Amino acid sequence: MKLKLYQVDAFADQVFKGNPAAVCPLDKWLPDPLLQSIAAENNLSETAFFVETAGGYELRWFTPEVEVNLCGHATLASAHVLFHHLDHDSSEILFQTKSGGLKVWRSDERLMMDFPSNPAEQVDIPEQLVAALGIDPDEVYRSVDYLVIYERRQQIENLDPDFFRLRKVETRGVIVTAPGQEVDFVSRFFAPAVGINEDPVTGSAHTTLVPYWSARLGKQRLKARQLSRRGGELHCNMKESRVEIAGNACTYLEGAITVPEEKLML
Repeated sequence: MKLKLYQVDAFADQVFKGNPAAVCPLDKWLPDPLLQSIAAENNLSETAFFVETAGGYELRWFTPEVEVNLCGHATLASAHVLFHHLDHDSSEILFQTKSGGLKVWRSDERLMMDFPSNPAEQVDIPEQLVAALGIDPDEVYRSVDYLVIYERRQQIENLDPDFFRLRKVETRGVIVTAPGQEVDFVSRFFAPAVGINEDPVTGSAHTTLVPYWSARLGKQRLKARQLSRRGGELHCNMKESRVEIAGNACTYLEGAITVPEEKLML
């Protein structure tokens, strides 16, 4: 059995930048163990699968180890595939996901995504987290991830986490952030607990970052940069209980994968 597969660099205007995601359109849902095996074989931070429905598309995301409830860059990559490769003829796309309905539409040269915001609440600074990061933060907040606040970009750049210790932290991942210079804020994202030591560009983390920085800076429209080795740019807008995140995407690979028929019976 042949399945189409695309690899897309999300939050980038050229290949080899941003965050690579695999996108696999399906005619119908395959067994979950097979979806997980495909994601593990792709060995990217996320593989997205979608199936067309009457009102849009059902969309799911898998890391090499687990299925996740929300992924920004693989949503952006999926919309890019639909608009640029599969001739989606509407101006917007509605995805149904484990995080509810997510809308994506064209916004100038970029694609804009509409996500639920996920603000964090301040907590005491966990000793285990500090030991894993190696640099004392100014403040720590918590939602589905820890949000760790530093005051200088250089501190974010200099972080060299102990991923063995960080894997034991009881959240999906750890967002570290500081004020930017040419952008409003910078960040990095670590998630060894779900099989990703450092994610290149993380749209879902910005559903927590944007409410924090919008309140702190007193502005709705924000420009962000994720300081991974590949790097990425995000254009964000705080809109009541929603966060709009825009970015570019580029196709790196277009092909097909072969799935043995017996795997369909998993």
